[in-house]
Amino acid sequence: MKSHIASLVSQALEQLVADQVIAADALQAPVIERARDASHGDFATNAAMLNSKAAKMRPRDLAEKLVAALPASDMIVGVEIAGPGFINFRVADSGYRSLLPEILHQGHSFGRSTLGAGRRVQVEFVSANPTGPLHVGHGRGAAYGAVVADLLDAVGYEVHREYYVNDAGRQMDILATSVWLRYLELCGEALVFPSNGYKGDYVWDIAATLHREHADAYRHMADEVFDGVPIDEPAGGDKEAHIDALIERAKKLLGDNRYRFVFETGLNVILDDIRDDLGLFGVFYQAWYSERSLVESGAVNRAIDRLRDAGHLYEKDGAWWFRSTDFGDEKDRVVIRDNGQSTYFASDIAYHMDKLDRGFDRVIDIWGADHHGYVPRVKAALQAMGEDAARLDVLLVQFAVLYRGGEKVQMSTRSGEFVTLRELRKEVGSDAARFFYVMRKCEQHMDFDLDLAKSQSSDNPVYYVQYAHARIHAVLRQAAEKLIDVSPSDGEGNLDRLVERHEIDLMKTLSRYPEVIETAACNEEPHQLTHYLRELANDFHTYYNAHQFLVDDAALRDARIKLILATREVLRNGLNLLGVSAPEQM
Repeated sequence: MKSHIASLVSQALEQLVADQVIAADALQAPVIERARDASHGDFATNAAMLNSKAAKMRPRDLAEKLVAALPASDMIVGVEIAGPGFINFRVADSGYRSLLPEILHQGHSFGRSTLGAGRRVQVEFVSANPTGPLHVGHGRGAAYGAVVADLLDAVGYEVHREYYVNDAGRQMDILATSVWLRYLELCGEALVFPSNGYKGDYVWDIAATLHREHADAYRHMADEVFDGVPIDEPAGGDKEAHIDALIERAKKLLGDNRYRFVFETGLNVILDDIRDDLGLFGVFYQAWYSERSLVESGAVNRAIDRLRDAGHLYEKDGAWWFRSTDFGDEKDRVVIRDNGQSTYFASDIAYHMDKLDRGFDRVIDIWGADHHGYVPRVKAALQAMGEDAARLDVLLVQFAVLYRGGEKVQMSTRSGEFVTLRELRKEVGSDAARFFYVMRKCEQHMDFDLDLAKSQSSDNPVYYVQYAHARIHAVLRQAAEKLIDVSPSDGEGNLDRLVERHEIDLMKTLSRYPEVIETAACNEEPHQLTHYLRELANDFHTYYNAHQFLVDDAALRDARIKLILATREVLRNGLNLLGVSAPEQM
């Protein structure tokens, strides 16, 4: 319907250009939007206000000419000029009825568009360090990223989903050392585990596998491991220096190959677990991109050289710094430490340079909100290398706060005291988790109520929407039991029988679906779709409770079956975009 009105307004503007009221080169494309107040009509446009200057007349005067130039349409029953020059349109009920055959004909493709015109977009999301299982905080980024990618795909973008594997940093060394120390304990060595090592049960599991398969092959005496390193970190001591010393001792005692084996064992077990966990959550990627590959391929050095050659690096205290303050960052950033090692930030620069070099028109990073400080420095690096920083869009996702029994659950990856995404899925199901995670804007805090997510009531939004879909199938099953043929007639036959207020309201809501998808995709706001589906479900439930569908009047029954089948299609399409199932029975 919106596109129909846009076509009418466009034709009217073209007529005014032909009449020399407006110069063609001065014409501005108007906005067509839903009226905020139903008393003003269904749609409104600012065409007159936007082009009044070019026409050299008052907006209301131009609006009168525009209205006079509008082509006739059976779908429009009223056009009014309001306020300073808005043009309001009232849509005939027949206009909404005509949408039902379109929905039924297009089926799964209804709501999809070519807005993106095949432009290539990369969406990188989750990218959690492979140092432990995914927890419920990561789950929100996973659900949000997956839905953003699917929405962009639905409106015609070519989407590439990617997970950046941080497999070359200090945290991975802490994991490897944690695994090795637990392995030594299983070998019978008595030691005090460092407070900032990774302590979860999964570390014990990896160490147990290492011990079971290799016995004492990687064993060293505890006295040897802690020679020169305090067996227990002193109270108030430098805990980071303590774990770093243990990492260096592990590398020295095991040697490059044996240390690398322990490192790879921990990495691969956890990465496989993450991949499986996300797959069971309905999240899949076209690529898992290794940070280590950037170092090994020389991409990090090339990025640093590119910045150095452009005059954006300087040396200070033995380290190399990127002069990011020249591009709006709050302070300059180290890219090469005084020990010659490149920083995590240097890898980030190389990774983003590689993204743009791969030819993506747009790059979307979905990060945890605690990474907000990284945004200006990464954009600064892109600018320094002569790239358009506007091609990078960084979306920050607040962690979800989980409540069980009304009490907040604390999470800490190193301590191992956290609720995993897998545990959440088992408790509330993937459907509820996916839906709940995207019900709010990504930058807003989210309280995840487990009791609500598990409840089978209208207060549970995902249950409420799925129940609407299941209710439609219940009507079809009742028809089959009563041997009533509910195969819908072709085209718009009998749709004029849809005259009840509940029917008109439901059809109006159905007509909004394509607009909701485009808006949600362009603004990267999946919550718009969840809100829409709840409204649609509410309209359907209200209709269901007020009217019978399997009536004796065959023409009326046919019309109502068409309406609920169209509703089923839109509910299913919307739930699919959210990664949520559309059950036929509940």
